[in-house]
Amino acid sequence: MGNRRGEPPSGNQWIGAVRPPYMLIFLGILFAVAPAVVWMTLARTRPIGLAIGGTLLAGAGLLISVQRGWIEAPGPDAHLLFAALAPLLIACGVRREGRHGNPPPPRWTFRRNGAIGFLATQFALTLLFGLGYALLLSEGSDAPPSTALPALPPGISIAAEGIGCGSGGCYREATVTGEDGQSRPEIIRELGLQQENCRASGWLLDWRDVCVGARDNGKNVIVYAAWGY
Repeated sequence: MGNRRGEPPSGNQWIGAVRPPYMLIFLGILFAVAPAVVWMTLARTRPIGLAIGGTLLAGAGLLISVQRGWIEAPGPDAHLLFAALAPLLIACGVRREGRHGNPPPPRWTFRRNGAIGFLATQFALTLLFGLGYALLLSEGSDAPPSTALPALPPGISIAAEGIGCGSGGCYREATVTGEDGQSRPEIIRELGLQQENCRASGWLLDWRDVCVGARDNGKNVIVYAAWGY
């Protein structure tokens, strides 16, 4: 975006809300559960196997919650951390089993090498896509997710939502309506958006701020979320 603050640029073009394809949802879930499946092929003792497997499944559940927007966290950063920490946890489990378990069967070494190759590939691809994502940030071609919009108090609802783009970048905005008799300034005060608020968007890959505000266009109250630099 051309402006340093998050206010939507002029010359906007309404694009409309887009729902994620089911294929991306499937691939996201597959990415999350893959380390747990890999560990199932390597575990040799029940106590350690259950402990590591349970931890990996818990991590997969958290990552899927981020993917689906149930937990508010930067998705690219969450995927990169998961892809880095899951192999370390599996390596700790393998080492601990080597100290307290029985000698591995003959084909276990083959499975271990295959697991190393798979997890290394998963991490490399995640890092590659993460760096590509970071490079695309400067273009401003994406808009903040729906979760960036503020939670609405009782009595205020969204009438329309979509993505707008202008000369400075893209942003997400929603038209909100209040109960009968509520004026537009009252709605803005109820939302607590008399002034634009900005916060950090990510931890590692996304260095931008996401800025949230509201404006009165003379007919409706428009709530927006845009990137700030």
